[in-house]
Amino acid sequence: MYNILLTLHSLIRWFVLFSLLLAIYKAYTGVYAKRIFTKTDNRLRHWTATIAHIQLVIGMLLYTQSPNAVLSFKTVTINGHVTQPFFFGVVHLAMMLLAVTIITIGSAMAKRKPTDHAKFKTILIWFGMALFIILMAIPWPFSPLAQRPYLHGIG
Repeated sequence: MYNILLTLHSLIRWFVLFSLLLAIYKAYTGVYAKRIFTKTDNRLRHWTATIAHIQLVIGMLLYTQSPNAVLSFKTVTINGHVTQPFFFGVVHLAMMLLAVTIITIGSAMAKRKPTDHAKFKTILIWFGMALFIILMAIPWPFSPLAQRPYLHGIG
């Protein structure tokens, strides 16, 4: 079960990143080209938040199965360096919860804005903040804190 969840979580991160990047790009062009906020823009806002929530649920299920979660509070550092169990059990979890919360707030706020410009600007700011946090919290293969392959369990 753990490997299935880890593979699914690893795969869906690309959907989260792609939808966030696309939503941010569309919001940027909407703000600076003064575009109309269309049904497609609204669907992208909605599905970006939905994909992030799906990823969060899978991540929380993964957290209950992860050996790193068990060790996360027992081994914080070794020779002054953050350990992978601490990274996955605390740092990754907290930052991703924060990012999904920011996406949720930004999506809800954009939905209620009265003007197209305000909707795009809200998405640009809130989704941009979330993307920044997510990029810092992903265990990239080159990360000094914790490493995972680009697609875990595939190939």
